[in-house]
Amino acid sequence: MVLLEIVTPDGKFYSEEVEMVILRGVEGDLAFMKNTAPLVTPLGIGVLKAKYPDGKFRLGTINEGYVSGLDNQVTVVTDAFEWSDEIDPDRAKEALERAERRLEKAEHEEEIDIARAKSALYRAVNRLDLHKIKKN
Repeated sequence: MVLLEIVTPDGKFYSEEVEMVILRGVEGDLAFMKNTAPLVTPLGIGVLKAKYPDGKFRLGTINEGYVSGLDNQVTVVTDAFEWSDEIDPDRAKEALERAERRLEKAEHEEEIDIARAKSALYRAVNRLDLHKIKKN
């Protein structure tokens, strides 16, 4: 077992023992289990999968950050985290539409922060994709 801790700007979001944590680092997918070698790496926008002793998985969204695995503890520090069962699909769709409108405006207005608009778009798509997976 490893201790999974998820930390957001609001503080410790989650702390529980799990069998395995799977997530996407900037270099590719990572899995942390008991006695995994120490590692610290940045994370992009993606999905965290936590495997519990009963064999079930719980999925959540990560909005960038980093993960640290050391001494059977996995600490995820992220700008925002949301479990799949907490995703409001209507709110995620609205965020996606807002981001798409900003990117369309960016072609004509220099004031629009394109990188920020793209990041918002990727976060919304990530949330909607995870919501769809959860429904199936």
